[in-house]
Amino acid sequence: MPTSQHFLSVTFDLDGTLLDTIPDLAEGCRRMLAELGEPPRSEEEVRRFVGKGMAVLVERCLTHGRAPKPIRLAAAIAVFQRHYAEANGRHTRLYPGVLEGLAAWRASGLPLGVVTNKPAQFTEPLLERMGLADYFAVVVSGDTTAYKKPHPEPIFYACRQFGVAPWRNLHIGDSKNDIEAARAAGCAVFCVPYGYNEGRPVDSADCDALVSDLLAAHRRALTDLDLKHK
Repeated sequence: MPTSQHFLSVTFDLDGTLLDTIPDLAEGCRRMLAELGEPPRSEEEVRRFVGKGMAVLVERCLTHGRAPKPIRLAAAIAVFQRHYAEANGRHTRLYPGVLEGLAAWRASGLPLGVVTNKPAQFTEPLLERMGLADYFAVVVSGDTTAYKKPHPEPIFYACRQFGVAPWRNLHIGDSKNDIEAARAAGCAVFCVPYGYNEGRPVDSADCDALVSDLLAAHRRALTDLDLKHK
């Protein structure tokens, strides 16, 4: 695994890593399903549905034994987007250690980026509303490239914007999607245990480090460097 001496950039997942967005996503789903006359979903169900982008979230909300027809899904996505735009950021919370961790990473002089499957129309307003936008030189949303995580292209795109080789980037996330994307991109990956991961705990064996929060991730990178030099 590269050490912090070798990291030239750091990318972060958004939902489940930097921000707990489930309350707002659940509210968007609740309003969408009510408008469409569909059965409601619990917040815990929505938590399990999050991970592969907004279209998949909506499809999972509508699936009861069989997936919705494409025309029904497209209409539901539009309804969800309208309601989520109103809820986005209202009840979202920063996870503990996020501000301290971002400040530590920024003080290291490395460029920082967000790589998320959330559409850009919601990503950038949310970062602004939560006071995080100024930390990031690059923001890669779910519709920035032709692919979403777990495809590596969003991380490749971020690295191209940084001017950094992917193997010199560290990705920090909360899910199997983050691990698979980072592995495919050839970069190291740290994971936090408190996120969503579609309802399954992250396996520490699958990532380079399982860290309690972003500040711990920074400390872990420094510890690895110190051990290397002893």
